[in-house]
Amino acid sequence: MEMFYNKAKPTIMHIDLNSCFATVEQQAHPHLRGKPIVIAAYPTNSGCILAPSIEAKKLGIKTGMRVGEGKQLFPDLIVRTADTVLIRDVHKKFKKICLDYSPDVVPKSIDEVVINFSETTALKRGLVNIGSEIKKRFREEIGEWISCNIGIGTNRFLAKTAASLHKPDGLDVIDYKNLEITYQKLILTNLTGINTRFEFRLNQVGIYTPLDFLKTPDHILRKVVFKGITGHYWFLRLRGHEIDDFKSERKSFGQDYALVKKTKDVNELKRIIMKLSEKMGRRLRESENCASGFHLGLIYDNWTYWHKGHKFKEYSYTTQELFSKIMTIFSQQPSLKTIRKVAVSCFNLQPLSNMTLNLFETSVEKKLALSKALDKINDRYGEYVIYPGLMMDMNNTILDRIAFGK
Repeated sequence: MEMFYNKAKPTIMHIDLNSCFATVEQQAHPHLRGKPIVIAAYPTNSGCILAPSIEAKKLGIKTGMRVGEGKQLFPDLIVRTADTVLIRDVHKKFKKICLDYSPDVVPKSIDEVVINFSETTALKRGLVNIGSEIKKRFREEIGEWISCNIGIGTNRFLAKTAASLHKPDGLDVIDYKNLEITYQKLILTNLTGINTRFEFRLNQVGIYTPLDFLKTPDHILRKVVFKGITGHYWFLRLRGHEIDDFKSERKSFGQDYALVKKTKDVNELKRIIMKLSEKMGRRLRESENCASGFHLGLIYDNWTYWHKGHKFKEYSYTTQELFSKIMTIFSQQPSLKTIRKVAVSCFNLQPLSNMTLNLFETSVEKKLALSKALDKINDRYGEYVIYPGLMMDMNNTILDRIAFGK
């Protein structure tokens, strides 16, 4: 049977920094190197582990565990919270090195990028050689404790799969020559996009391994397994054909915060919502967008939930405007209860350029210029060097976080 493999030369590289949050901490503090450490949302026993170091992973400590569970496995476990300034600095250096090899570098998260070499002269040097050079430069230019996994393939799916084969510090290629051998060594949930729910669906039709998946005919995947075009996409993806090369358009921005101390104090909640509005607003303005839709979600002390979204006639982008819209929605709660978590988001985005149509500077442009100036100062000198008066004495109320995902 013709397997329809993509026999082109691999042009996609996936790079994943090893245990990024923990490794960055070890790079900055040499006395932590070689020791089991974890980066947690909070350092208390109930805090969730966000990133275990390579040494901690070897002890069975995993992302998602509670700190207390980790300490049961290793009582002397070192617990830190994320140093967001250091992590962002490493990301910038990481991306800058990658851009030396190709202009098509797409961050997938703070510690992952995909590089497309298809239109570059660097491809002539061979991606394995380039991958080895990138690893060397990471150690020399970012830090000697920084390592990464590199995967190379004919599409993004195979490159990411290759990057997961030999952690930590691996460098692997998957192409049509070793495709079947590689799939023989994996289980279904090793494949990006296949969770336990999809695994169950595949098992129902007799697909138990990635090799079974590969050998399933296109029409079976389309008509029986996935009942739609998704099945055809998987048929192509598994064989190394690129179908994931797209850039999704940002449709919303959001922030949320789980209160350390639950409260129904309106003044305290206003301060928290102001800080969330500032964080959300900076991301909105950085994207050169404004928003007219806003959503507020609240989880109460008894775990009941209230949420409401609303589209306003005018578009907003300054922190004060975002805060005002969110507070308008806040006032519509049926009753004020003790709150344990707050989530805000903005949607229905449009480019800021659509708001400034006059030839001469308008009040819109003045507000935008001021907001961007304040954002620039905070970007340069640190989070919240300048902030609204309502946020005074809130430096540690809402911790700076690194978002997971793109």
